[in-house]
Amino acid sequence: MARSAPYRIMGIDPGTNYMGYGVLEVDGRTLRSVVLGDIDLHKLADPYTKLRHIFERVGALVDEYHPRDVALESPFFGENVQSMLKLGRAQGVAMAAALSRGLTVSEYAPSRIKQAIAGIGSAPKEQVAAIVCRTLTIDRPLRRLDATDGMAVALCHYFTATSPLAAALGDERVKGLGGGKKAASKGGSQSWEQFLRAHPDREIK
Repeated sequence: MARSAPYRIMGIDPGTNYMGYGVLEVDGRTLRSVVLGDIDLHKLADPYTKLRHIFERVGALVDEYHPRDVALESPFFGENVQSMLKLGRAQGVAMAAALSRGLTVSEYAPSRIKQAIAGIGSAPKEQVAAIVCRTLTIDRPLRRLDATDGMAVALCHYFTATSPLAAALGDERVKGLGGGKKAASKGGSQSWEQFLRAHPDREIK
């Protein structure tokens, strides 16, 4: 059987002060860290200047590293509505930059990413960072955890896309926000429960 060509996944952890990113290369069953870092936004006072900088930097990273897929952490639901709004805008602009390059974009809830990496949805950022570094043999200490958070999103996307459940679902597209599934057809989004009702043969008992 012919070996599949290597491909890259870019993971993004949206933020309004620092936006973490990581590019993961997949070659068969071998995973390699291509680059990880963060986009520094904390010195930009004007919110619209920040959004423009995010769009330009994410687009430049896509052009430089040529990922096949881009995965983002979805905004968490907190009590501070203004913070949620700012974070949602940052995520949306990063998503638009990837979409403008014709890439496939996915998003995952924070707890789902932690579950995929550490096995528990409430794992601390430090534990996630340690597992990411150990998995990809990253030795150098990182100034901030935003970069490993970005790489964690890329790893979560890889683990999700290569899971037996994903294979069983065929063309069903993973929708990380809320943990449901989003159909690739014109049917729109549907919940996991709705999918099982429509496809009872897909449920593993």
